[in-house]
Amino acid sequence: MGKRDNRVAYMNPIAMARSRGPIQSSGPTIQDYLNRPRPTWEEVKEQLEKKKKGSKALAEFEEKMNENWKKELEKHREKLLSGSESSSKKKQRKKKEKKKSGRYSSSSSSSSDSSSSSSDSEDEDKKQGKRKKKKKNRSHKSSESSMSETESDSKDSLKKKKKSKDATEKDKDIKGLSKKRKMYPEDKPLSSESLSESDYIEEVRAKKKKSSEEREKEKTKKKKKHKKHSKKKKKKAASSSPDSP
Repeated sequence: MGKRDNRVAYMNPIAMARSRGPIQSSGPTIQDYLNRPRPTWEEVKEQLEKKKKGSKALAEFEEKMNENWKKELEKHREKLLSGSESSSKKKQRKKKEKKKSGRYSSSSSSSSDSSSSSSDSEDEDKKQGKRKKKKKNRSHKSSESSMSETESDSKDSLKKKKKSKDATEKDKDIKGLSKKRKMYPEDKPLSSESLSESDYIEEVRAKKKKSSEEREKEKTKKKKKHKKHSKKKKKKAASSSPDSP
């Protein structure tokens, strides 16, 4: 059996394209792009200058806005100035009216000055008397407050002393209880440390009584055992004595 021929003919793509002929182009070519119309250097400079200057319409709009703004500012200033002038005029009128009223009332005030001066002197005397009373009351209040402060300080010091004494007494009681516990190590510790000396002594006495009663019971038990043992010995001796001869 011979081998199958799997070889394929090589096709040159460039030769194939040339054999097909020229391709019909649907769009612009590179040459068209390179041959496009271009502006001159002078035209470019003109365009740049126009861009720097800006558009005419925008410049005109800005000028109009500035003019309108200036007009509004002038109107506002006129209003403020007219308001300030009117207020100054009103003040001047009030001053003139006061002066006129003062002239008319000068004749009547001369007669009333004498009576008003006497009343003023009386009012001043009353005010001075009230001020003196206020000063006295203040001094009295200050002295009372100082006395109350000293009393409160003395009370606080007494309370502190009492507290210190109570603390020292408690410390002494605790030390005494600790010494008694050392003297009687067999005793169990107290349930609460706040027990007083009398309670502790009563407990110790009760425990001593219990221990003494237990000892007496043990002694009586030993005596009874000893008696029973002596009776048994006597019986044995009595029983052995007739058998011996």
